[in-house]
Amino acid sequence: MSEKLELNKRIEFLEPPEGTETLRPKPVSLFENNPIDLSVLKKLEGRSIVSVKDFERDEVIELAKLAAVLENFEIAPYHIMDGKIVTTAFFEASTRTRLSFESAVLRLDGKVLSIPEGGVTGVRKGESLEDIGEMFNAYCDMVIMRHTETDSAERVLKSLRVPLINAGNGSGEHPTQSLADWYALLKWKPELASPDPSKRNKRMRLGILGTPGSMRAVKSFLLMSLMFQDRISRVIVISQMADPFGDDLVHELEKAGIKYQVTNDMQKHVSKLDIIYMNSIAFLGDSYKNLDSEYQLNRNSDLKEDAVILHPLARLSELDCSLDDTAHNLYFSQAHGAVFMRQALLISVSGSLNRLPKEIPTVK
Repeated sequence: MSEKLELNKRIEFLEPPEGTETLRPKPVSLFENNPIDLSVLKKLEGRSIVSVKDFERDEVIELAKLAAVLENFEIAPYHIMDGKIVTTAFFEASTRTRLSFESAVLRLDGKVLSIPEGGVTGVRKGESLEDIGEMFNAYCDMVIMRHTETDSAERVLKSLRVPLINAGNGSGEHPTQSLADWYALLKWKPELASPDPSKRNKRMRLGILGTPGSMRAVKSFLLMSLMFQDRISRVIVISQMADPFGDDLVHELEKAGIKYQVTNDMQKHVSKLDIIYMNSIAFLGDSYKNLDSEYQLNRNSDLKEDAVILHPLARLSELDCSLDDTAHNLYFSQAHGAVFMRQALLISVSGSLNRLPKEIPTVK
């Protein structure tokens, strides 16, 4: 097989409308003249990823650079995860996250054992997560798990000896969603990843429409944003709830030294925001609740000209389709990039970095 990497072998997409560059930011800007530091990514080998706190900032940046390479080149012919078996254990319903992970594994030539719904497992008979974890050790090299219970990852790790990647644990966290979120932002503004202090002059206002304390994707996004505290001037949370955080998030905000405020007045603040992260779905107890339905953005909203919107999807009425063909739309790039960011994480955690082609730009 030729060792030469082939550019632009992926499906050619229709060009977005003029003036809507954020619909598909170019990945090459992340690694051009900024090669990947594999020594940073090697620290992820064999590690379980349960929380955003399991990452360091430099690891997030290097993962994003590797994801950008994977998005820009056709990597499938190199069979990076050949011989690796990954179990996707989804005890809670999922479409995008499960298929995104399975696509990532299969495009790297790994094999997937899929549990698409918890009712088909021994859980239905009362089997414990601790016992299921013991069985997983014999079946696969890595487990990707989503579960309705917030302590599920902690419980399965008591007996699991292969790496676990948390794909959502009740109202806890969704760390790989935050990787996809920040991959979209880093492609949009590559200077966010730059170590150059001169790039830090422009600090941005970050707005969150939702409730981080009960929305796991929002919580993980906020926690990862705190890693980039030198690029953020203020966090504004727009929520119906007087205390949308919980004590742990308030502590993390204060530790990062970021100014923050809570408001229920979207109209007063939305015109001042550079980045808007929104969601409407929260997992409370054992069911989904739709929150903040009156906080809606559409083409007529008073947005800054260069503001961008992120949304983990699926969306309801809070994010109108009239924004889809505007330059505010970063959420399609966010969704599209999730597969590549998860590929980068899978390669690193599975110890497969040494299988990357030599032509990939890396620190020598």
